[in-house]
Amino acid sequence: MFLLLAACAAPGSSPAPLPSTCNGHAALCDRPFDTVTLAGTHNSMSSEDDGFLLPNQPHSLADQLDDGVRAMLLDTHEWEGEAYLCHAYCELGATPLVEGLSVIRAFLDAHRGEVKAFIMEDHLSAEATAAAFAASGLDHYVYTWDGGAWPTLGELVAADTRLLVTAESGGPPPDWYQPAWSLFVDTPYSFEEVADFSCAVNRGAPSNPLLLLNHWIAGPFPSEAQAEEANAYPVLAGRAAACAAAFGRAPTILAVDWYTAGDLLVVVDELNGL
Repeated sequence: MFLLLAACAAPGSSPAPLPSTCNGHAALCDRPFDTVTLAGTHNSMSSEDDGFLLPNQPHSLADQLDDGVRAMLLDTHEWEGEAYLCHAYCELGATPLVEGLSVIRAFLDAHRGEVKAFIMEDHLSAEATAAAFAASGLDHYVYTWDGGAWPTLGELVAADTRLLVTAESGGPPPDWYQPAWSLFVDTPYSFEEVADFSCAVNRGAPSNPLLLLNHWIAGPFPSEAQAEEANAYPVLAGRAAACAAAFGRAPTILAVDWYTAGDLLVVVDELNGL
């Protein structure tokens, strides 16, 4: 069982107990990370609230976190000599990378029992990315997988290493900046309609320990109407179950567009047996 341990405290002060829940549920604290499904957003930074044109999500990073999103697919770029979160063309919308990471750092500071994961479509160097993590303070929370058994969420919370960071192109150093396709296998993501959804292997080896289920309609532009169809319970739960059977495990990240449309959080809870 996950035991409540004392968090670090200043000499002479009373240590604060660790939270009794992990990602909002006591039952998840004893579960290894690779057996837990996280609600994820595709192009998480591209939100209507933040003024992005052709956004993939309705709300900001902060609101996504408050609403239960625990995995983010983020794109990083250099624009006008600075590091930004943006999708393809920063002229269509951009958030300074340190600013976006600082939002996530603030959430983890305030919510001691939450565990998160990133998959970064990295168009920045590992060095520039690491510098932004350091500037935001988010590197305080990073976790490095050693290739062995995955820790439970409770163990990640106890160690305060509550953020898995992977990169599509780059990799270490630093050690915590891990190659995504050495840890994850994913499904295709260029579906034009719901009937096209499949559980085919896209990137990474099927034997990799983590599964990214890409679940959105790609064209011609992201929209709430498309997401309502794709994220509807019968479609989302049905595909998640089919892909879990095909890969022999539930998805680690179930990533969607317009996460407020349909039943993402309901399906994630069901995949977690909650």
